[in-house]
Amino acid sequence: MNKEVYIEDLGVKDYKETWDYQEELFQSILNLKIKNRREDTTEPTSNYFLFVEHPHVYTLGKSGDLSNMLLNEEELKAKEATFYKINRGGDITYHGPGQIVGYPILDLDNFFTDIHKYLRFLEEVIILTLKDYGLEAGRSEGETGVWLDVGTPFARKICAMGVRASRWVTMHGFALNVNANLGYFDNIIPCGIRGKGVTSLNVELGKVEIPLEEVKEKIKKHFQELFEAVFVEKSAASL
Repeated sequence: MNKEVYIEDLGVKDYKETWDYQEELFQSILNLKIKNRREDTTEPTSNYFLFVEHPHVYTLGKSGDLSNMLLNEEELKAKEATFYKINRGGDITYHGPGQIVGYPILDLDNFFTDIHKYLRFLEEVIILTLKDYGLEAGRSEGETGVWLDVGTPFARKICAMGVRASRWVTMHGFALNVNANLGYFDNIIPCGIRGKGVTSLNVELGKVEIPLEEVKEKIKKHFQELFEAVFVEKSAASL
């Protein structure tokens, strides 16, 4: 089992370009797995982890309800935002500046073949990261992602998650609000969940801005520990 994970920080990148890049990496792993099975070989598969920050964009998962998008095409343009229907699980969410988006593209045969456990581990990475900032975060039953004040009238989501998996290969991932413009969430029913709020790390800490690189380092630490993985730095690819 190969526990090395190529980590790549793409900086600020268009959603569709990044999605295409994810698909390229995802397919390369799948192709090797199929080749190994067909030829009875054991060439190790690679794993990847992408950090990225997207311009304003709304994405709707394959099981999502389009009515949870509250803007029409003209209103989207006015907000300088784009919209995509995509092939992950989950409903609608927002990505934008001030948000850390993480896309683990892993062959779970290298770790454990359990999608439920995989999602819980991703949530735990974020829960532990927030704990480093003195915040007690948790899970909301039946609602993937990471929340604050679960079980109270003040429950609010700070990190959304949605993944796709095929032959135990994953793509898509999580979006942690760090310095996010929360006004953009008013244009959707986030994840199709009514009556619950959305928050951001800087709001919770009462600060204007939290350094994204600082938060990324904490995420990397907890991911490596939980997944027993080793990150290998990979220079930003030309998309």
